[in-house]
Amino acid sequence: MTDYTLAGISGSLRRGSSNTLLVKEAARAFAPATFVMGDIRLPLFDEDLEAEGIPAEVTALAEAIAQADALVISTPEYNKNLPGGLKNALDWLSRLKPNPLNGKPVAIVSAAAGRAGGERSQFSLRHCLTPHMARILPGPEVMIAGANKAFDENGQLSDPKSFEFLGKLMDALKAEIERSKAA
Repeated sequence: MTDYTLAGISGSLRRGSSNTLLVKEAARAFAPATFVMGDIRLPLFDEDLEAEGIPAEVTALAEAIAQADALVISTPEYNKNLPGGLKNALDWLSRLKPNPLNGKPVAIVSAAAGRAGGERSQFSLRHCLTPHMARILPGPEVMIAGANKAFDENGQLSDPKSFEFLGKLMDALKAEIERSKAA
């Protein structure tokens, strides 16, 4: 058994979101580990608000990420891009010293109703994570298409091959944790 802690972020704020389900499935594939779900229900980034002090919700998210060995982010695709709430969270995190994403192993997954499964949103998210200096895994890429039918009544992926592929990504994330500890 390992002593890993995995943090997760769902880019969707909707209850019952397939991306929230996918983050939880990633945690199941990553197990055994302590799993902490980050909350991105944050005020809109505003330098005037920042001047008053970093909001408690931002600090809580940053602490969850900083204390974790790795992070998995699941992003939906809104208008061919990542959702604004997720981008807003990254903007807030970029203002913190030290940045909790700096050097953090990060796996990206996505679930979307369309046939590409969030491919464009993953590309956008990779781009938005670049200035954070996170250790973004290049793959395997996990994109769940037809997300509204991809999960069973227990919130688990219906297709065993999808879960197997997600497991390979989580194995790669564990290997990246070990590489980052050895560095």
